[in-house]
Amino acid sequence: MRFLLITLIVHAPDPATGSQPTTSERFRGVIDSALLAEELGFDGFGVGERHERPFISSSPPVVLSHIAALTSRIRLFTAVTTLSLLDPVRAYEDYATLDNLSGGRLELIIGKGNGAAQRDLFSVTETDQWDRNAESYELFRQIWRQPRVTASPAFRPPLAEAEVWPRPLQQPIRVWHGSATSKASVDLAARYGDPLFSANVTNPIAPYAELIRYYRDRWAHYEHDPARIAVGAGTAGYYAARTSQEAIEAYRPVFAGYLNFQQRLGVTPVFPTLEDFVERSSALIGSPQQVIEKVHRYHEQFRHTVLHLHAEPGGLSPAQHRESLELFQAEIAPVLRREIGDPPWPWGPVLTGRLD
Repeated sequence: MRFLLITLIVHAPDPATGSQPTTSERFRGVIDSALLAEELGFDGFGVGERHERPFISSSPPVVLSHIAALTSRIRLFTAVTTLSLLDPVRAYEDYATLDNLSGGRLELIIGKGNGAAQRDLFSVTETDQWDRNAESYELFRQIWRQPRVTASPAFRPPLAEAEVWPRPLQQPIRVWHGSATSKASVDLAARYGDPLFSANVTNPIAPYAELIRYYRDRWAHYEHDPARIAVGAGTAGYYAARTSQEAIEAYRPVFAGYLNFQQRLGVTPVFPTLEDFVERSSALIGSPQQVIEKVHRYHEQFRHTVLHLHAEPGGLSPAQHRESLELFQAEIAPVLRREIGDPPWPWGPVLTGRLD
């Protein structure tokens, strides 16, 4: 099994202290988290993309390029690249450049994105966002694989024997499809034989398990090799300590921040109490053995081989956050790596012209 740390770069007061970092301080915290991820031996670091408050993750290629310059091993993920909002030609140029600068360490997780404010910012409607996502990906995919592209898309100007530079270092870059609620994104992933990454954050396990089962059904429908299928999954939170009591008490300010964040967004929390959150959500909060057992419970339904944890403290002290991640790598990850397999490809640059 492989493990990522992921951040959406929420720019809000610290749930425990109430202090508000500056924008530059907030970005510095993201860079520090990426360096910590590489130091501790995590397999990847992901940066989300949002174009509305309270996020400042509107430019993941820039953030990931800076991380690439300061690291040497860790793979770099987007989480997610909102292709429904972007010109796929311009997005290709940014990410092909980043792939070269990083030495072929880039992996994309794409998705339509969410939020009315960012749709309005880019003049994307709730009705056309799925069509935009599919069209952008299909054009994106052509550009990765072909030196010249001719296409007549509905949502951008046509291309006639267009050359788009630079070419990526990887041939081609692996693309995952982020999935939260829609069968449309799941079907798109299965149609092209691409891996799926389930958000697995907002709700209990059932709706995510249903979408993953649908993905596997569609994979078979499109007659792809069943041995090549790969699924990743998120988690709603993480904190491990020697005992469950220690972990739960330390996590209380983080959960309080989660409730406040939901309130600011005008959303009714799915998990109204910390105890309910620990029991029914995908959050991994408890002793190392409890975390291992919960990952296995999810794996029974998902059969996932990649897992993401939150990259930043979010209400924990920096020392608590680091100690918990060290405990993960010392006592949790080795067991899960031994008991759950890796994705069906080498964990490194794609330099063969095939995604296997």
